[in-house]
Formats: sequence, C-alpha cells, structure tokens
Amino acid sequence: MDHLTFIYPELDIEPIAQNLIRTMRLDEDCQSPLAHKNLWDQTDIAVITYGNSILSDNQPPLKTLHHFLQAHFPMLINTVHILPFFPYSSDDGFAVSAYKQVDPPLGDWSDILRISADFHLMADLVINHCSAQHEWFTNYQKGKSPGRDFFVEVDPKEDLSKVVRPRVTPLLRATSTPRGTQHVWCTFGHDQIDLNFANPKVLAKIVDIIRLYLDMGVRIFRLDAVAFIWKILGTNCLNLEETHEIVRLLRTLIEHADPNAVIITETNIPNRENLSYFGNANEAHCIYNFSLPPLLVNSLVTGNCRYLKNWLMSMPPAQNGTTYFNFIASHDGIGLRPVEGLLDDSEQEALIQTMENFGGQISWRALDDGSNKPYEINISLFDALKGTTAGEDDWQLERFVCAHAIMLALEGIPAFYLHSLVGTTNDYERMKEHGHNRAINRRQWQEQELNERLADPESHHHKVFHKLRRLIKLRREQPAFHPNATQFTLHLGDHVFAFWRQSLDRRQSIFCLNNISDQPQTVSLNAINLIGTDTWKDLVSDATFDDMLASITLDPYQTLWISNRW
Repeated sequence: MDHLTFIYPELDIEPIAQNLIRTMRLDEDCQSPLAHKNLWDQTDIAVITYGNSILSDNQPPLKTLHHFLQAHFPMLINTVHILPFFPYSSDDGFAVSAYKQVDPPLGDWSDILRISADFHLMADLVINHCSAQHEWFTNYQKGKSPGRDFFVEVDPKEDLSKVVRPRVTPLLRATSTPRGTQHVWCTFGHDQIDLNFANPKVLAKIVDIIRLYLDMGVRIFRLDAVAFIWKILGTNCLNLEETHEIVRLLRTLIEHADPNAVIITETNIPNRENLSYFGNANEAHCIYNFSLPPLLVNSLVTGNCRYLKNWLMSMPPAQNGTTYFNFIASHDGIGLRPVEGLLDDSEQEALIQTMENFGGQISWRALDDGSNKPYEINISLFDALKGTTAGEDDWQLERFVCAHAIMLALEGIPAFYLHSLVGTTNDYERMKEHGHNRAINRRQWQEQELNERLADPESHHHKVFHKLRRLIKLRREQPAFHPNATQFTLHLGDHVFAFWRQSLDRRQSIFCLNNISDQPQTVSLNAINLIGTDTWKDLVSDATFDDMLASITLDPYQTLWISNRW
C-alpha cells in the first residue's frame, strides 16, 4: 500500500494492492525475507549467454547449452544468465513479442526447468518496452484491450529535448489507431514500444509475468533498461523517483514470494546514478558494475591504472544483502556512459581509436542539441586486448587473462560472458549479416567445432579456457573473495593495479597485485605490509614469500594472489 500510494497518489490503491498480492499468491504463501542477508558467497560464478550461442544438430539449443555447461564447468559455474529466450521481433531478443512463451527455435519451458534445476537461473524481465508485434501493441492499434491504454502517447509538439536516450532514432513513432494518428514513445527504437507504467494495469501484467518466471525456476531477475520506465514531460525521464519506487515494490513482492530470489538492475548510466539503485538495501540486491569494463580495458591498453584506481577508491562497500555484479564483457558492448566524469574526453578518444584499430565498431546516442555521441564500443574482449595504444603485440593472451583475474578478485559476484570463456574473436560475418554492430560479439558456435578447438592445446581457445577455469577454481576456494569481504585499494604506482581483500571472519587476507603493463614491474613486499608472523603464498604460482623485505618482479600482465591461508 505504501509503495502504491507513492506511485499512484490519485488512485484508489487498495484493490490494486490486493490484485498484486493475489497474482503473486502471497495470500496463500507469504514468506518473510531477512534484511541484509547475503544470498551469495565466493563460490558464486555466473555465465552470460544467449540460448543459441552453442548449436548442435537435431537438438534444441537450450539442451545443447545445458549439456555444454554440465560437461565443461562442473562445480565451477553455478549461475546461468540466459539472455531473452522469448519470442521476439528484433534486437536479438530484447523486443519481446510474447513474455510467457519460450521461443520455439530454442526449446520450451521444460528445457528452462531442467537448467534451473542444475543452476541458479537468471532471466531478463524486459520491463521498459515490448515488441511492436506484441499482442498488446496490435490491440492498441485496433483500440482493443488489453493494450489499448498500455503505451505512452505524446503530442509531437511537446518539448522533449531533455529526454536522455541511448539511440539516435526518433523518440516518437506515428501510429494509426481508431482515434486517429497517435505518437507513441520509443526509447530504444520503433520496434520497441515503451510501456506506460502510469497505468496500474501495466504493472499488474508485469507482476503476473514475474509470478510465471518464479514458477519456471527463475531465481534472479535482471530488470532490463529499468531506469527509463517512468516518464514525466519536462524532465530527462531517467531515474525518476517513481522508477525507484517501482523497483522497491517489485523487490517487496518477489522476496515475499521467494526470500532467495534476487533482483539485479541493468542501468547503463553514469556511475553515481547507477549506485542509486541499491537504495537503502531495499531496491536491487545487485547492480551491474558498468564502469568496470571500460576502465579496465583502458588500463590494460594504456598500461596505466590511475583512472581505474581512482574509481575503485570512490566505490562504497556494498551493504550486506547487496553486492556488485562484475562483468567485463557482454552481449552488448563496452559502455561509455558509465565513464562520464571518470575518463576525460582525450582518454575516451584514445580508447575508441585503439578499439577501432583492433576491429571494433562504435554505436552512438543522440544528445539534446541534435548531435550524436559515442555510446558504446562493440568488440569481442579477446580482440579488444590484442595490443596497447601503440598497436598489436604478443601479450594478448596474458592481457586477457589478467583482465579476468582482476574481475574474479574484486568485491562482488563475477560474471563471464560465454564468448570470453572460450576466447571468441570478432565475428564480422555475423555483424554484416545482421546489420548492427553488436552482432560482432554474438557468435553462434557449432558445439562439435568448439569442443575440437577447446581440446586442441595449440588453440588460443584451449589456452584461454583452461587458464580461466583454473582461476575460477582458485577463487571459489578463498573466503577472502566473498562478494562482501573487505576491500582496500593499494598504492603501488600506475603500472600495478593492487588491492587487498579480507574474509568476513578476518582469518584470510589476500593481496591482489596485477601488472597491467607490457613491462616487468618490481614491488617491495614491505610496501604491501605483509605480516611477518604469517606465511604467505601466491595462490596463482604457488611461490612462497619468507623475506618480508624482499622485492618481487611481476612479468607483463602477471597476477599475484598473495594469501596467508590456502
């Protein structure tokens, strides 16, 4: 009632509240979540993938994916984010045309249930918009329900210059209806029509979808593009208070249905705005750490971690019951909005130029003055790290592994894009075929071909795969790598990115040292204050350290995890 009163102050909210409670079946089984409870530990590792990233003959792709993960990552990966697996019309799944179905070419709900029985299943709640081919929008065009009042209509004469958008297409789409031509709001493009959450019937439909997903084994809900869901003319229509209240409402409903369920907000926006979705530990359980990918790639191609280090020092420790969702590659690209205010323009320009030199493409967004600005870099992470600002070199594999070692050690839950785990490179043919830049990093592998490459010791796919598997195994065994364990930034110059982690029980300390340059770097053990009464060992190389006054030399892109417990 409190949530709804804030969102809909002019409406009679009691029947709305009772309907939501019935839809979530909280009138039958309402559980009590514990505040500030960590629903994760150091063993939680996620993989992000499309349902059809791996294919085999005569088998639904979801079955192939399930088999591949079981075969190659037993006891290593326990969480699977399957990107939208519903029928869709565009945007590789994010223009959903039927929320309650599994896309038939992928499989069916029985495949989803089998995966959710073996892994924590993360699914997208594409909350801001639906496909122009969804029944709701076709009904809108006919003046029928449900759908007739589900979309945001705007007079094109209104001043919309303040609206923040991630695309360059026109915001409004002219649409024929029985009431004449109407103009509907489309944040992401004319095939993705924004839903009107000012109508509580829309909210009720979304809650009904959430209930189904819970029944189908979904434990983790990724709220896609949630920052855009509420519109008020004259504002930027981003991160509005009603948006945050809807997230709090969904959190309340979901966690009282399943106290082990988790909400993750996908808000590809500047860092400070992104952090606001933690609320007071009452909104998202996890937020995407969107600033990490561009800052980390920038550090590794420049050999200088100054910006990355400054950012890490500014990040607040997540309260218990919340944590960061760390990733460095995804199905989209390397976002540039999250480094606004963190990287200056010249650094961004140098990063963009370097990525273009390595085969990357640039996607753009529209500004309120009518100009365009780079929005994201589209490139596979393996190719993004094939060299430095000076050009390509022989350190690609080491640089790539170093990036993931850093991600694995940082505060938060690490998430690997499937294509990073197997060292997939830029897919220019798929990009050309699909006609959009993001397809460059959305390859579809034949399972047999991929297995052959992973089994070939000379293949870079094999080398990447086995090095990352080993690091994952090491991470899972360290209490100091709990997502909420203490973290402090260390200052060892601009070429060694270093930080300290300490387990929640304070028994284990790990000093994480990463040479992010293409030159050897020497560090004095005295500089990191190893306690002389403890015995210290590098978990990665098995080297031990007895002389606390000695110096150590890190090879280019070498990582040390120096621990007092193993």
